[in-house]
Amino acid sequence: MNFDLTEEQIAVRDAARDFAQNVLKPGVIDRDREQRFPVEEVRQLGELGFLGMMVSEKYGGSGMDTVSYVLAMEEISKVDASTSVCMSVNNSLVCWGLETYGTEEQKEKYLVPLAKGEKIGAFCLSEPEAGSDATSQRTTAIDMGDYYLLNGTKNWITNGSSASTYIVIAQTDVEKGHKGINALIVERGMEGFVVGEKEDKMGIRGSDTHTLLFNDVKVPKANRIGEDGFGFTFAMKTLSGGRIGIAAQALGIASGAYELALAYSKERQAFGKEIYKHQAVAFKLADMATDIEAARMMVMKAAWDKDNKRNYDTSGAMAKLYASQVAMTHTVEAVQIHGGYGYVKEYHVERLMRDAKITQIYEGTSEVQKIVISRSITSDK
Repeated sequence: MNFDLTEEQIAVRDAARDFAQNVLKPGVIDRDREQRFPVEEVRQLGELGFLGMMVSEKYGGSGMDTVSYVLAMEEISKVDASTSVCMSVNNSLVCWGLETYGTEEQKEKYLVPLAKGEKIGAFCLSEPEAGSDATSQRTTAIDMGDYYLLNGTKNWITNGSSASTYIVIAQTDVEKGHKGINALIVERGMEGFVVGEKEDKMGIRGSDTHTLLFNDVKVPKANRIGEDGFGFTFAMKTLSGGRIGIAAQALGIASGAYELALAYSKERQAFGKEIYKHQAVAFKLADMATDIEAARMMVMKAAWDKDNKRNYDTSGAMAKLYASQVAMTHTVEAVQIHGGYGYVKEYHVERLMRDAKITQIYEGTSEVQKIVISRSITSDK
């Protein structure tokens, strides 16, 4: 494998880094404290082409590869995971699914404005009683001839109140189990669609996470993605790519915390010398750097697999599992290196520690990733 980045990939990474440091960082603490969605920042992100990075230019996207995408995700996540999760959902869960499986009409109507950043999308799979077990859908989409009648509740929905386009996974035929599930495109403003309560979260507090309610929502048959019963497969295929994005987010959170800890260790003195010169701190930094580099290689490998049309189910799951563990472990260490200053918001690392935890939960918990990995390594090839 060639480890050299192309000039285009370097330019993408540098543009994302510049945006994160100069646009996102100045207000990130206030947005976290106020639980305020980064409306203006996301608008600018769209103008830069970061909300439809892997979508072909034909549909208004940037036409970039997955490696470029994870490079940008890492840089944005170093500073503001609330913004990067919006970027991840729009790219990985909404745009990719529409471009890969949508009809030409769906692409023109929904994908183009999403890829251009004119609108934001949301992916609606989780329910009060269907989180990791995505086959237990209680939301129903009853076939009424030329439309589906959608009823149910979705929760933990990222971009819940900011999105205009929602991909909703719902059960059409209970007797068929997971083969009776469909994926439907729901528009904001459809009668019977209500955005419910906003969640008060530990981390990624700038991201708007909501419960969504569907009460006799009429969804045209033209808004179904794929053939009848394709919804569960659609969700699983989409999540496989989404995990690469979240792995990149976890990597960014970890590397952001490491960079802050390294800089602080060179400024803070104790017992007459900078604290990085004390072995106790130096060894923490060495462990952080090593684990983060290993996570970066795993994330890049998964992205490379996707770009080269290789199976990335396992490499994506491995990358997410490991990178999220690294993020959780080493944001805690970054706080420890900062000492008392790490416990206050001014120094950023306490927020990164809070943000890190969700990477072990959403788009498949760590336990779910282990299920995916174990099935892969024990199956007969």
